[in-house]
Amino acid sequence: MLKKRIIPCLDIKNGRTVKGINFVDLRDAGDPVELAEVYSREGADELVFLDISATEQKRKTLADLVYRVAEKVDIPFTVGGGISSVEDVDILLQNGADKVSINSSAVKNPRLINDLVAKFGSQCIVVAIDAKQIDGEWIVHLAGGKVPTERKLFEWAKEVEQRGAGEILFTSMDHDGTKNGFANEALARLSEELNIPIIASHFEDTFKDGKADAALAASVFHFKEIEIKDLKRKLQENGIPVRL
Repeated sequence: MLKKRIIPCLDIKNGRTVKGINFVDLRDAGDPVELAEVYSREGADELVFLDISATEQKRKTLADLVYRVAEKVDIPFTVGGGISSVEDVDILLQNGADKVSINSSAVKNPRLINDLVAKFGSQCIVVAIDAKQIDGEWIVHLAGGKVPTERKLFEWAKEVEQRGAGEILFTSMDHDGTKNGFANEALARLSEELNIPIIASHFEDTFKDGKADAALAASVFHFKEIEIKDLKRKLQENGIPVRL
């Protein structure tokens, strides 16, 4: 059985790691490069860096941050935020990123997924999907959950897979940062209907009930509420295979 991955997520705004609830009321959580080094030492399997202001403020993810992280860590990491072209991805991969995550740009121009996969391969391309439940239907949202689209979660996820993306990073905007569990019913359906790995927030129930391939979290790591090694030990004790 494949090992489940534990992935700290570092939301970046103005060069600092931040964390809030439902993407608002942000608190400073430290220097992203220093946190990356700590998580790498503590046993994280991968890292994700998301520039949460990039799309909203129309600016690009800083290639400099990617370069500095690549110098300091030896585990794979993904970078997202404001990526909208083959050229953007080329710069980030050349500076040391292992994968890139696209979100708004993929919804607005689905062909971008095909173009990136053709140029760089599926293994490099993660599509992030942020969704909220509206009248019982999971609806894809953009701009940190502020802007609803006409896209429905499961239909869009299937299209993303068909276009060649290597992974999907699913965030329930109703649960982000609240520490109130996760949308495991939706996650389980995604995992059953798709053949590519699904990364999701939260831990034990995400693996058991949601059938995710990897779990991603932020504030519980940033503010030392959970230690990665302790989390992995607990998961192992509960029959969930992880890399210790």
